[in-house]
Amino acid sequence: MALRRCWRFAAVVPRLLWNSTVLPGGRSSVSSLVNTHHDCKHTELLLRGFSSAPPSTDVSYEQLKQLLSCRKAVVIDVREPWELREYGSIPGSINVPLAQVGNALQLDAEEFNEKYGGEMPQQTDNIVFTCLAGIRSKNALDTATSLGYKDVHNYLGGWQDWSKNEQQD
Repeated sequence: MALRRCWRFAAVVPRLLWNSTVLPGGRSSVSSLVNTHHDCKHTELLLRGFSSAPPSTDVSYEQLKQLLSCRKAVVIDVREPWELREYGSIPGSINVPLAQVGNALQLDAEEFNEKYGGEMPQQTDNIVFTCLAGIRSKNALDTATSLGYKDVHNYLGGWQDWSKNEQQD
């Protein structure tokens, strides 16, 4: 019985590896396989991969667009308010400036909503941090991780990538 299960697993692994991509550092991702699905049932798999290395925390434009359309993520923009007024923002994102992220994620839900105009993310929520180009959002991700948030991601391209892609669509 155990041998039969092992044999079935051995038949699946080559298909997974064939459909996967290799990321920098030798990590493997199945995003090329998963991104062929454009429905909300498969969104949870968008950010997962098969690897013994820590999972990648970076999110692409396509992944973020899918997460937003399915309402499967809280998007927090860590730029300063004047930057959002000057350049624009990702629809549905909540503005929490980088200097306030640590304190903001420790507020109670009502205070967070009052101060930032959005729903307070829970420690188990899928959170995507964004900024202008992906640098400050990585710092916010590190802060959230240190506070116990588990499912946190960084939109590496930030507003610049979002804006460029939206103009092409």
